[in-house]
Amino acid sequence: MTNQFKEILTSENQLREIIGYPSDLVIKKVINKIDKHCSNFISLSPLLFLSTADDKGNCDVSPRGDAPGSVLVLDENHLVIPERPGNRRIDTLKNILLNPKIGILFIIPGLGETLRINGQAYVIKDEEILKKMKALEKMPVLGIGVRVEECFIHCAKAFLRSKAWDINSWPKKDAFPSISSILTDHLNSSEYTEESIKQGFRESYEKRLY
Repeated sequence: MTNQFKEILTSENQLREIIGYPSDLVIKKVINKIDKHCSNFISLSPLLFLSTADDKGNCDVSPRGDAPGSVLVLDENHLVIPERPGNRRIDTLKNILLNPKIGILFIIPGLGETLRINGQAYVIKDEEILKKMKALEKMPVLGIGVRVEECFIHCAKAFLRSKAWDINSWPKKDAFPSISSILTDHLNSSEYTEESIKQGFRESYEKRLY
């Protein structure tokens, strides 16, 4: 495959010549525990993104959404994310088994700033912990335990530029991409039609959220 990129930077010095250095505030804002502010932020967040990589460096990012308060803060160094039913690819869980490093981005709807947490992750099945994270009386079969190494607030520029929380900037629903059409083309198989894919999504969303 031909590389379309001609001017590729290969060192931090090259980056610094263009971007510069972080301010003293940016450097010092990082803490190594879940303090009361971070705990409150996590309790209000219904949506997070998990970043993992395998032992060869192949990366993945996965969303997790749930009711606010579903992520359990055990103490100032540990939290647990429930593993709800998904598509069974288990990309995140497989990566954790091979490489426990994890990055998490917590989002609160309407707030531009986000909370970033980095640390070591574990796939856990501690029943005493998991039963505290029941939803609709269903206990998650597994959890992602995290030993926190870094916590810090990320600025709001991404949300300000994107206007993600400004409903007036959102595309009209009739302009949304058709997910069933995309999957039909990607699958390219007579076994799957747009209608069968739509029906599969409906059943999954209605019957297998928890």
